[in-house]
Amino acid sequence: MADRIVLPRIGTVAAWRTEARRAAARGMRPDDVTWSVGEAVPDLFAGAVTRPLRPGVPLRLTREALEGLETAMLHGDPARFALGYAAVLRLSRHEAVWDDRTDPAMRRLAEMAKAVRRDIHKMHAFVRFRELPAEGARRRFGAWFEPAHPITEAAAPFFARRFGDMDWVIATPHLTARFADGVLSFAETVEAAPPAADATEGLWQTYYANIFNPARLKVQAMRSEMPRKYWRNLPEADLIPGMIRNAPARVLAMQAAEGTPPAPSILRRAAAARARVVPAAGAALPQTLEEARNAASACTRCPLHGPATQTVWGEGPRDAALMIVGEQPGDREDLAGRAFVGPAGAVLEAAMQAAGVDRARVYLTNAVKHFKFAPRGRRRIHQRPDAGEVTACRWWLEMERGMIRPDLIVALGATAALALTGRAQAIGAEPGRVVALDDGTPVLISVHPAHILRVPDPQAAEAARARLAADLALARRIVEDRRQAA
Repeated sequence: MADRIVLPRIGTVAAWRTEARRAAARGMRPDDVTWSVGEAVPDLFAGAVTRPLRPGVPLRLTREALEGLETAMLHGDPARFALGYAAVLRLSRHEAVWDDRTDPAMRRLAEMAKAVRRDIHKMHAFVRFRELPAEGARRRFGAWFEPAHPITEAAAPFFARRFGDMDWVIATPHLTARFADGVLSFAETVEAAPPAADATEGLWQTYYANIFNPARLKVQAMRSEMPRKYWRNLPEADLIPGMIRNAPARVLAMQAAEGTPPAPSILRRAAAARARVVPAAGAALPQTLEEARNAASACTRCPLHGPATQTVWGEGPRDAALMIVGEQPGDREDLAGRAFVGPAGAVLEAAMQAAGVDRARVYLTNAVKHFKFAPRGRRRIHQRPDAGEVTACRWWLEMERGMIRPDLIVALGATAALALTGRAQAIGAEPGRVVALDDGTPVLISVHPAHILRVPDPQAAEAARARLAADLALARRIVEDRRQAA
């Protein structure tokens, strides 16, 4: 007869871990145990045989396996504890490997853990607090949330860290989390109902309606990230159907209110630049920098090719040992069709001279080849490229890098670092930080000269100029050392 282990509703995963260890020590097989959750203070071994059944199994799990299993135990599947205990035994006996997708049991547990993590993320994103009457000096708030899995204990510490200066209650169908005077506690839910609306919900709805951008509306993606089941507990949900319905009309109104068209001289330059290159149908991949430049002149991989005057390709010697990558062309570069000829280019030129770097021996380019801007009358105001635009243009940057094959790359700013490494890189205060790409090419991350121009404090701006010059001097020394070693 199988032993019945009843786990408490509060501290369920910790209790399962303890009882799984005891069961393994007694040599209990998965079919020797039945698991359930219910009584608050269960008699865990009522009617159980206390003597060892078989030789015990010492549990040895990797940190990754333990964390994954404990996360999976937060799933709503009634069989989760039996599956988890069977996995503990197999992993400890080296009969399985955690997250082995070819193993049906491991795959199922990994998918359960993934679903739990997603549910915790949704709870963090979609809990909406309402203010409650205060009972002391601290403000009080309450919220009702309906997660897909019993994740309240795992998700609540996030709110304790973020809202530690107030008292709050988050009730779910499973448990209620309470944070009072800096202490987080849990209890079984008694009243399964959301708190009444407070005076701030009208303000929140007004804010939400004003930040909504109808031009970027993607209904399917929105429903994927914010499924309908969460809508009934979101104050802004009442606005969503109307915003979706009115989005086309609002887009037309936004288009009608766009800035003044570019000056005729800019339009003429854009037309002339586009007329210079006619891409050949079915043309082979570029084999030289000149072929790549010509191909990029007709690039339509992202929407930036439309408003920009022309593609701004890199320039420098084919065998350059040092490659410098900026963010994107500016207004001057867009009109001239050359990189770093505007104010930021002047700052870079001065830093290169101070560092002893000869511009004629450096290959200069940008992560994004078209100028992204917002029209303000006759002016074109720089806008930072988004991740999609950086990714689209990375194809050209990788082509340049493959043809130049530099000894070192200097990434000027976060956008260039993202384009080269594929992930966000904090610029930080530490100068001379070098990371390696997958092929071993070192990348030195520094500040962008355009950032220096925007620093309002003269001393801070001078410090940033000095850092850029120091980074470039370090880059020169690294290149020289690599060339000598070769």
